[in-house]
Amino acid sequence: MLIAAAAPVIDRLADQLPSGTAVILADSEARILDRRAADPAYSRYLDEVFCVPGSIYSEEHIGTNSIGSVIETSAPVAIAGAEHYRDNFQNFTCVGAPLRHPLTRKLVGVLNVSCSYQDSNGMMIPLVLTAAHDIEARMYEGASLQERMLLEEFLRASRRTSGAVVSLNQDFLITNTAAATLLDSRDHVLLWEWATASKAQRGEFTGEVQLHGGDVVQAKGRTVGEGRGGAAGVLVELRRRNSGSPHRKPAAPVSDPDLPGHSATWRRALSDVTAAARSARDVLLTGEAGTGKSRLATRVGGDDAVVFEAALAAVDQDWAMQVRRAFEGSKPVVIRHLEVLPPSHVALLSALLRSPRAARVVATANTADLGNHAARLMDHFGARVDVPPLRQRPEDIPDIATALLRTPDSGPPPRIQPAALQALRSLAWPGNIRELGAVLESARLRSLGGDIGLTDLPPEYRRAVGAPLPTLQRSERETILAALADSRGNKLAAAERLGVARSTLYRKMRALGINGDCD
Repeated sequence: MLIAAAAPVIDRLADQLPSGTAVILADSEARILDRRAADPAYSRYLDEVFCVPGSIYSEEHIGTNSIGSVIETSAPVAIAGAEHYRDNFQNFTCVGAPLRHPLTRKLVGVLNVSCSYQDSNGMMIPLVLTAAHDIEARMYEGASLQERMLLEEFLRASRRTSGAVVSLNQDFLITNTAAATLLDSRDHVLLWEWATASKAQRGEFTGEVQLHGGDVVQAKGRTVGEGRGGAAGVLVELRRRNSGSPHRKPAAPVSDPDLPGHSATWRRALSDVTAAARSARDVLLTGEAGTGKSRLATRVGGDDAVVFEAALAAVDQDWAMQVRRAFEGSKPVVIRHLEVLPPSHVALLSALLRSPRAARVVATANTADLGNHAARLMDHFGARVDVPPLRQRPEDIPDIATALLRTPDSGPPPRIQPAALQALRSLAWPGNIRELGAVLESARLRSLGGDIGLTDLPPEYRRAVGAPLPTLQRSERETILAALADSRGNKLAAAERLGVARSTLYRKMRALGINGDCD
């Protein structure tokens, strides 16, 4: 949208400027998108300072410069000569102006004009501001009729009240100042899901929405621009729930970067884990594959725990001896994946668990795969915590996805666009967090470093997001998801559990938008 709107304006501006000048367009991250120099000599000069498409001119990378300073201040900036941080920029005078999205008013880019320091003049600032205004006007003209309707309805509502007003559809969200203090970027999906589920009602619809941070707000919404082409979106007015409300405010979310999530289900599991960790009892963490049992076991065991993989018992002749020695010591012992412990080692471990010792034991097990021999070990643990699967806490997916996409020394993680996030929240995830991580890594590669959109997800994960399923279909969908989970994604086994043919199960899965890549 930005490049298409800016191109004719930049063309016109470049034709008007004298030699020794250049027009530069950058995005909201100070990445240069386009550059037009008035003559070859000045173009070569810009090449020498790497002022070329793809270069990043943020203050973090190259210090004070007009593009980076506009992004930092969200205001027009003129930087002349020695005001530049880098010595090789001090022969330039540069003027930059912010470019804002016509609907959301968020900064989307910077228009910059540069010239030699000795050629600076006072006309550069009004010239750049006028051109920036023209680009924003072209972006507004390029906006769809539905987007304009949403903006106009938002402006009308904002004039009537000083309260929090939000205008949104699946792709973007507009807020006034009061709403901005209530919401963060992750609340867009929550509000849209609530509105989508509610707008089947005639006229206005009301309800309560639990925001990402745990606060509950009262919401009143109505559809904007209903017509044959569908609604433009929804206008929502929000207010904090009265302090005298009989409802209890949710507990504050657990903030641990290694254990992301704020849902009641996850907070309850973490509370159980914390209680188990504070006790002196041996602890068994159970749950499906990929739910994070090993990470939680490490948290309970502590940094000095001695960790063993049960799978190695079958191939490592010293495994039993090393475990016995660890039990004789004082450090906590963590044993992962009891379900794959060979039958020949069960008696040994059972005896060690019954013996008096100083070492505390923390173990993990996928109970769906626990054979009769390994199941005998479960009675030896004084505390057992079941780690919930991802499908039982979809509201945690934004937190988990952000944590999975964050890498050391690479800056902030890529943003997941609302449509993609809503698709991720609607899936069953038989592989749980491990599967989500693989999907996100694939999407990161497809997005080429930009925002992750719906089309960046693998095709089988792009479940259509729209109107909610009727109650009967929703119940049927949950039954199928449960059968798939119990069968660890095996559709033949799931069909047998449900008492239907596999072809019938496939047809139902397609109709209900259930991810089919489960085998």
